[in-house]
Amino acid sequence: MLSSPAVDKKINIAIDGYSSCGKSTLAKGLAKELGYSYIDSGAMYRAVTLYALNNNLITSREIDEKGLLEKLSSIEVDFVNKKGVNTTRLNGKDVENEIRTLEVSSLVSQVSRIPEVRGKLRVMQQKAARKGGVVMDGRDIGTAVLPKADLKIFMTADPEVRVERRFAELSFKGEKLTRDEVRQNLALRDRLDTNRKENPLRQAEDARVLDNTDFTEKEQLALVRDWANEIIRS
Repeated sequence: MLSSPAVDKKINIAIDGYSSCGKSTLAKGLAKELGYSYIDSGAMYRAVTLYALNNNLITSREIDEKGLLEKLSSIEVDFVNKKGVNTTRLNGKDVENEIRTLEVSSLVSQVSRIPEVRGKLRVMQQKAARKGGVVMDGRDIGTAVLPKADLKIFMTADPEVRVERRFAELSFKGEKLTRDEVRQNLALRDRLDTNRKENPLRQAEDARVLDNTDFTEKEQLALVRDWANEIIRS
C-alpha cells in the first residue's frame, strides 16, 4: 500500500488494450495496491451480451439491435465486492461466471459496437470515476470514457502468447475448445474492436505502452505501480 503522504491524492487510471493481454489482472492488482476501486468495463458489455442471449435477442449470431434497444432501459449492470473480489451483477443477479464463456466472448464485440449500448454504459462508467481513485480497463477508456485520466496505459502482447493465456484460462474453467478456436475468436474480436465506427480500440496519444509478452504478473504490476506513484506524488 502507499505511504500516507500519497494516499490523499486520488487519480484515475485508464487501461486499454487487446483481448487476453491481462488488462483485468493488472487493473485488479493495481487497484488493490492503491486502495482504489476497480471497474471492469468489459464485464459490463459482456453482461449486456448475456442479457441479449438470455432474452432471444441473438439468433444465428445476429443481434436484434431494435429489440435490444427497446429493452436497454431495463438493463442494469453493477458490481459487488465479495471478499476483495469484484462480482458482476446483471439486474441484481450474480453473472460473473456466465459472462466469461466463449459464447459470450464471441458475441460481445458485436454488441459493444452499438452506439446506444456504448452511450448507456459510458454514462455509468464516468459516474463511477467522478471522485477519482478508480482503475478502469477496457477498449476505449483512455480515448472516450476517461479522456482526462491521470494515467493511461495501452497493453499489448504477442498474439500467440495471448492465445495461450486465453486457452489456459478457459481450460481451467472447464471450457472444451481448441487453440485454433481461441485463436479465431481473438482475431475476430481484434478485427471488430479496431474497426467499429463507435470509439474503436486505439492507443491514446498520451498513453504509456505496456507490451507484457515477456513480463510476469508481478513484474508488470511493479512497473505500473511505479508509474502511478510518480503521478500521485507529483
